Amino acid sequence: MFTGIIETLGVVKDLQKENDNLQITISSLITNELKIDQSVAHNGVCLTVVAINNDEYTVTAIKETILKTNLQEWKLGDLINLERAMKLGDRLDGHIVQGHVDQTGVCIAIEESNGSWYFTFEYDKNLSNITIEKGSITINGVSLTVVNSKVNEFSVAIIPYTFENTNFKTFKIGTKINLEFDILGKYLSKLNDLYK
Repeated sequence: MFTGIIETLGVVKDLQKENDNLQITISSLITNELKIDQSVAHNGVCLTVVAINNDEYTVTAIKETILKTNLQEWKLGDLINLERAMKLGDRLDGHIVQGHVDQTGVCIAIEESNGSWYFTFEYDKNLSNITIEKGSITINGVSLTVVNSKVNEFSVAIIPYTFENTNFKTFKIGTKINLEFDILGKYLSKLNDLYK
């Protein structure tokens, strides 16, 4: 379980295919605090640490994860949002984030607005995921509040701290991002479908 509050950025150092799996090596400032078998969210994708070497660690992504996320687009040198699993009893500063990406989306607009930024994203509405105005959304692991919710499109407002300390600063029009929709919204949507 995560909160969507990014701890640090990691850098992709190596990508190795192993059968259908992808071995991903990341360099980060928190590597010395990690342990083998620990869960870490990478752009919102929960992956398990399988090896540690100095300031680099390796995680494994299976085919299912690769197909449902933006992992297939990662390149050497990419900046990755990192968050370790929350500790029981910690403050929940973001919202409940599982680290299970529901689908990808695409950045379709970026607007700078007097010290903040508005990012607009589009996603496939056929997968039955929804956003609501002022509801929670996770974009590349970052817990954010939805503004301008539409059927398959929404925006978020980014403060300077979030812009500088996450990989939002690398986004361009066409950037593919990971989306995890609010768990409460997913349950309500499922219940609504069951009782139609």
